[in-house]
Amino acid sequence: MNALHRIGAGTLLAMLLAFGLAGCGEKEEVQQSLEPVAFHDTDECHVCGMIISDFPGPKGQAVEKGSVKKFCSTAEMLGWWLQPENRLLDARLYVHDMGRSVWDKPDDSHLIDATSAYYVIGTSLKGAMGASLATFAEEQAAMRLAEEHGGRVLRFEQIDQALLQEAASMQHGGMHEHMPSDAHNAHQGH
Repeated sequence: MNALHRIGAGTLLAMLLAFGLAGCGEKEEVQQSLEPVAFHDTDECHVCGMIISDFPGPKGQAVEKGSVKKFCSTAEMLGWWLQPENRLLDARLYVHDMGRSVWDKPDDSHLIDATSAYYVIGTSLKGAMGASLATFAEEQAAMRLAEEHGGRVLRFEQIDQALLQEAASMQHGGMHEHMPSDAHNAHQGH
């Protein structure tokens, strides 16, 4: 009987140790960081496949458990995010704070939460394909850029696919300076 007791106790101890180790693995996964990461010279845009560093202006990224999707512009990231299947993902969105960066080479140490950023749309500034949306952590910095380069300031919730498409066609058509001031009034309520 003593031998059975030792075998049972050994088995119980082994099972407890296995469950304890399994629990440790779960804790590591839960604590995985969803913080922004640096852009590298070889990174390709998740949407268009272009080399991200080939373009000026702010970039975007979607960080989720186990993967990071990088985009050559904030407009590319927003266009991707606005697709219904992507809205279901548990991802955090980040953009460059252009109040603390230069347009030609945004500083990766100043990536901010895209959902709280101020967006300037309709500027004369050049970026990647599509609309160039300058992003800022502070509203005053966004307002200054809009005054200097044209455009208007929006919040994350105000941006939809129709707005992105209209801005891209106006920018690439060379008409961004002639954007009607009320062209997007319908989007103000989003």
